Amino acid sequence: MFALCNAQVLIDGAFVEGRAVVVEGERIGAVVPAAGLDPAIERRDLAGCRLVPGFIDVQVNGGGDALFNADPSVATIRRIGEAHRRAGTTGFLPTLISDDLAVIRSGIAAVDAAIEQKVPGVLGIHIEGPFINVERKGIHAAQKIRTLDEEGFAVLTSLKGGSTLVTLAPELAGPAMVERLAAAGVIVAAGHTAASFDEVSAAVAAGLRGVTHLFNAMSPLGSRDPGAVGAALYHDALWCSLIVDGHHVDPVTLKLALRCKPGNRVLLVTDAMPPTGGGRADFVLNGRPITRRDGRLVDADGVLAGADLTMWDAVRRTATMLDVPLPRALAMASEYPAAFLRRSDLGAIAPGKRASLLAIADDGTIRETWIDAQPMSHGKPEHASS
Repeated sequence: MFALCNAQVLIDGAFVEGRAVVVEGERIGAVVPAAGLDPAIERRDLAGCRLVPGFIDVQVNGGGDALFNADPSVATIRRIGEAHRRAGTTGFLPTLISDDLAVIRSGIAAVDAAIEQKVPGVLGIHIEGPFINVERKGIHAAQKIRTLDEEGFAVLTSLKGGSTLVTLAPELAGPAMVERLAAAGVIVAAGHTAASFDEVSAAVAAGLRGVTHLFNAMSPLGSRDPGAVGAALYHDALWCSLIVDGHHVDPVTLKLALRCKPGNRVLLVTDAMPPTGGGRADFVLNGRPITRRDGRLVDADGVLAGADLTMWDAVRRTATMLDVPLPRALAMASEYPAAFLRRSDLGAIAPGKRASLLAIADDGTIRETWIDAQPMSHGKPEHASS
């Protein structure tokens, strides 16, 4: 047991001083006035840092020069997690873009093994494709795209532990398949889709829960056809993920989305690729060379291939570019993705929640992270106990 003290603690959307966060085992045991803290409890001085819930990223293709599609293994998952943890991600879904079913099976097996081995931060898997619409494939390889059949259904529902998020084209999968996946516990999101408003609406009625990287790779909002974007903004029940990197979507468009959606139905994702937290500016994705150019990751034709983005960068850009108060921007990276994944044990600083936390200094640096109470300092020695 120990207590995190001398911090501005994010509680219920506001920073509060004079509180001590008591950690017992892997969870938060209590949040109490620091002045009344039991003197027998070890105190860890956070030197005035902001103490916030750790970030949860539901779309992480790579990091630290590693790509999950290229090597769907526990070692890759661990490397990606370590790279993103330095920027505040304490929970994540390793993400596969469209690939052969054999690769998806390997990725699922790797995630199951990573959870069993307690690799820090692994919450499940995101399978983005191959059950998408080739008309809106983006960087996905056309030859990998396929119809969602019984074999595919068996693969998508085979994860033993953690969350499975599947991004598909609802107009091709059909409401009956969406309903079967949802009934099996899969979180179903629409993405890389040419669906009409009515087709997305039918999927919502069948159990569609989210929309992957809103505005990108989907039928746009039109004057006579609201499209997938219109459905995402119209249906309050849908969670929408946003890539706030200054390249994928114009800030004005993102501001309009925030005006349309309920406050807790928008979550930040990175869509990160190997250069994030790594040393290389280029990599290969499904045989296609990708390079970093002016902050964008693109192929030879200029098609975007994910992002070079961390969750902390996404939070700061959301606050500065989109004029979102910092507490809400932080919630879009922690509380809301936790709710999207139905993880009631994450996303807030409160008794009973897992002690996955960040200490952020006034200069914007992340000084320390905890995943299930296990610390990792960033750039400075761990704070001495007092």
